[in-house]
Amino acid sequence: MDKLKRVLSGRDAEEPGGLAEVIDATSLGWGTRVKGFIACFAIGCLCSLLGSCLLWVPRKGLMLFAVFYTLGNIASIGSTLFLMGPMKQLKRMFEPTRLIATVVMLVSI
Repeated sequence: MDKLKRVLSGRDAEEPGGLAEVIDATSLGWGTRVKGFIACFAIGCLCSLLGSCLLWVPRKGLMLFAVFYTLGNIASIGSTLFLMGPMKQLKRMFEPTRLIATVVMLVSI
């Protein structure tokens, strides 16, 4: 389990000395990360589902769908920030093999 935590937090190898202590002191605990991920992902799914249901409201349905569906997608994508951390998530999103998919996804939002 410790190895999984190190890989997901971006620390494959142990850092020497005080740097490891600073990183551990300023980062979220594993339980807090999982709770944040679950909460953010659930909110994202709920917003997306609500947006889909509001699509059928007369006159303002399309606008409500667009707002709630977009917020749901952003929350769902943001939920992975809790597991990996913001910088590692951004580095992985903009890797050469994922660049086109990332750009298409961001433009479509």
